[in-house]
Amino acid sequence: RNEKPKSLMDLGAFQELLVLRCARPDRVLPAILGYVAATMGEKYVKPPPFDISGSYSDSSNIAPLIFILSPGSDPSSALNMFASEKGKEINSLSLGQGQGPKAEKLLDE
Repeated sequence: RNEKPKSLMDLGAFQELLVLRCARPDRVLPAILGYVAATMGEKYVKPPPFDISGSYSDSSNIAPLIFILSPGSDPSSALNMFASEKGKEINSLSLGQGQGPKAEKLLDE
């Protein structure tokens, strides 16, 4: 059922977002993504593909690549493939409870 209530019929898309924020805050993020895609275009809601080669060229021994990931993202296969192409060894570590000292040791190596 996608019918709008009569009280929302005269509201614009942005005003609907404001009402949604008050009534259903859990639905705001997908609605905002839809609003931005509809008003500005899909390119503003789709992340660009990760350029591992460009990131690697920007890194150095004093500015290593550090990935901070969001749920569902996993660049490890692309990173491992890129490292093997370059003949490089990589070390990875999932930070969590008690992993800080291990991470510091890897950075010192």
